[in-house]
Amino acid sequence: MAFPPSSAEKLVQTGIDHVIAETAPSIVPNGNALSKLQELDASTLIFTRNLQGKVVPEAAKVATQNVYVLPVVFLCAHAYQTIEFSTTDHMITCAWNAATGWQTPHLEAYGPLTLMPTASVFHYATECFEGTKCYRGYDGALRLFRPDLNCIRLLNSATRISLPAFDPKELKQLIEALIAVDGQKWLPKSKPGTFLYIRPTMIGTEAGIGPKAPREALLYIIALQFPAFDEMSFVRPSGQVSSKSNAHGNHSKPGMKLLASRNDMVRAWPGGFGWAKVGANYGPSLVAQAEAQDLGHHQVLWLLGEQNEVTEAGASNFFVLWKTRQGKLQLVTAPLEDRIILDGVTRRSVLDLARGGLASSSKHSDKLEVVEKKFSMTEVEEAVEEGRMVEAFVTGTGFFIISISQIHYRGKDLDIPMEAGSTGLYAQSFKDSLNQIMYGDESHEWGVVVEENPDRT
Repeated sequence: MAFPPSSAEKLVQTGIDHVIAETAPSIVPNGNALSKLQELDASTLIFTRNLQGKVVPEAAKVATQNVYVLPVVFLCAHAYQTIEFSTTDHMITCAWNAATGWQTPHLEAYGPLTLMPTASVFHYATECFEGTKCYRGYDGALRLFRPDLNCIRLLNSATRISLPAFDPKELKQLIEALIAVDGQKWLPKSKPGTFLYIRPTMIGTEAGIGPKAPREALLYIIALQFPAFDEMSFVRPSGQVSSKSNAHGNHSKPGMKLLASRNDMVRAWPGGFGWAKVGANYGPSLVAQAEAQDLGHHQVLWLLGEQNEVTEAGASNFFVLWKTRQGKLQLVTAPLEDRIILDGVTRRSVLDLARGGLASSSKHSDKLEVVEKKFSMTEVEEAVEEGRMVEAFVTGTGFFIISISQIHYRGKDLDIPMEAGSTGLYAQSFKDSLNQIMYGDESHEWGVVVEENPDRT
């Protein structure tokens, strides 16, 4: 039987509510505190030190004068670069089963996982993850950036695919525990301004063939070195870049180039799961990503429907800053209500800064109006052609904030202004404001200090 979208969405939400009530009743108002299932409890963490710790490699280096050539999958190595993705010494694991609930979490040596070939994650995409960072501040402190939002989002993603719920505060404590042990070695105080990427992940581990909610799951948290993509120059993947050509200025225009998706492609849809950070959102998009790269672009700008509504760019949130025909200066991004796009932490932070008047430009004294709304690629095209486009950029934990220099749409290259040369003025202002919080130059509630404990036993 086919359900109308409203009924289908209600059915999904009822299922999510049921998973939370069964597996983490303490986070439900008036929930059943007498549930037989053990909830996630960070206070029971058992630590087993890695006695064969790794040698910390130098920070991720990129060859060819810090020029980054995006490959098919933007996190893979490419012929023109040498990037090391080294994980830290430890990881956190915590198993769950439907009979007893969450087991005791372990902080242990980083290493392989053991799963049966019929594990649910391999066959039914019962997998979700998060991405956040830990920063070594210029004041010497270690900080997480708005980790509560990442923990809540992992809860939302997990329950969307029938994985168990948990109290986000407990997950936050586990993340802090990992960083407290590994942070001092991998982010030494002698190297302020550096960061580690943190990847909490949950997978369905029950063995057996059959599409059903898994009765066994595993939560694990790892940390790794990660390149600062926003500090790199972007060139076309097909460009033959060398130090010599760069020295003579013979290289592509900086900034990210996007290929607008065709009508036969769609990344997410109303009533779907585009808002959840699940693996099923990413794998199917890589075919289009490969096509975009082959055509000389960095990412796909995903459009939706007959009106070509703008949604996301690759795996990042997308912003435009334009002037309306009435002269208003607007910061515009797609809305969340249709659950098509991810509620990005960087996205939310940029919007909060803009609404608070913390981003400004000496070239544009007009008050910035923040708008979350549906908008079409036709509107973007008209703004460019009429000279009303000020800049565009993408946001995300991996890319942080990167300006867009060009969008290819229906056979036409739309050049996007970048008034600061390699970036837009507003994009740079947002980056500067957030970096000050992340690295401790500004005391702010978004920057959560982690107390280091490298000698924990």
